[in-house]
Amino acid sequence: MTASETTQDLDAQTKELDRAHVFHSWSAQATLDPAVVAGGLGSRVWDHEGNQWLDFSSQLVNVNIGHQHPAVVAAIQEQAGKLATIAPATANLARGEAARRIADRAPDGMNKVFFTNGGADANENAIRMARLHTGRDKVLSTYRSYHGNTGAAVVATGDWRRVPNEYARGHVHFFGPFLYRSEFWASTPEEETERALQHLRRVIECEGPASIAAVLLETIPGTAGVLVPPPGYLAGVRELCDKHGIVMILDEVMAGFGRSGEWLALDAFEELNGAGPDLITFAKGVNSGYVPVGGVIISDEIAADFDETVFPGGLTYSGHPLAAASIVGALDAMESEGIVANAKRVGAEAIGPALAELADKHPVIGEVRGLGVFWALDLVADPDTREPISPALIGLAKKESMARGLVPFAADNRIHVVPPCVVTDDEVAEAMAIYDEVFTVLDKEVS
Repeated sequence: MTASETTQDLDAQTKELDRAHVFHSWSAQATLDPAVVAGGLGSRVWDHEGNQWLDFSSQLVNVNIGHQHPAVVAAIQEQAGKLATIAPATANLARGEAARRIADRAPDGMNKVFFTNGGADANENAIRMARLHTGRDKVLSTYRSYHGNTGAAVVATGDWRRVPNEYARGHVHFFGPFLYRSEFWASTPEEETERALQHLRRVIECEGPASIAAVLLETIPGTAGVLVPPPGYLAGVRELCDKHGIVMILDEVMAGFGRSGEWLALDAFEELNGAGPDLITFAKGVNSGYVPVGGVIISDEIAADFDETVFPGGLTYSGHPLAAASIVGALDAMESEGIVANAKRVGAEAIGPALAELADKHPVIGEVRGLGVFWALDLVADPDTREPISPALIGLAKKESMARGLVPFAADNRIHVVPPCVVTDDEVAEAMAIYDEVFTVLDKEVS
């Protein structure tokens, strides 16, 4: 048997095992044909046969530091050799070091971190903390949002995935700002901010301010379309929360730890003037998903609620030492290697300008929006009416991208351009050439 035949057998065996035994999320199982991934490094992945793809999805927009970063792998290996697991009630050095590094990146007055297994249960516990802190029940969140697939988090989510899962209580949705598809007939960012805040103000008034525990927002909604909030919006939400004693939760699960070109996405909004949220949730980029982990960064005021009162929440793997070590390894490497700064620079100097050129060339691209390594292309059948392209064409875009050696991230009528924060200018240029070919195909389909 040749080496080629052996690798082909491995790819075939991988698919056979997957289809026989693996139940995939958010999918109808019978029609799945998942790509085989055997390895990766930096911004690339490959199968057993050696076929390579540029990963401009960062998998689920979480591999911020890139695949197989040696510092993170070494941190996990070293910790596994010392102590592979320990209960969360103990004090563990890796856990404490991870919490300190996270708190150091948070706004002043946020010094405690509660660790979870991922972003969904981070939002779950933030909601719990807000309800306990205020003694209120309702949680307000936007329709264009995704907060995770656990009981309260999926109901706080605004998109279609909420509807079959609405078992949690006390959730109310409202429209956030999105000028390209404005719900408020706005024509400028200033109008969009003013009208979106007035809409939220009225929702708060109509729901009863004294019944609302929290407003939960993604700092930059990610899965919903990389919707960078217009100037003044986040500051306006903070003012409304302060006025009515409502906890402000910023979900940084996708936007945080380098994705936006900042350590936390909220750092991009000087309008907050240090008046940050009361709770911040995180996961994904904090360790690039090398080990499952998430958490809540807690304001000193809310943390103090539980100095003498038991916090009624916990997880067996909260602050797992392998996860904690991976956080320390990832954040230290991101700092020493200038990885967050690279994400900011490459977004401003390479990705943003290149996407603007593609938009000028291809009528199917209705809008380009984003920052850092966090971009979305709103694809349209008609640039004037902004009618979204069909799901079939998004499927075609994914197929054409993979065939040309690029892993895309697609959602609804959009392609999200979300490479690792370590992506190089040459890799950006390579990806843009592939996007150019793919959008040429789509232009012909919609013309």
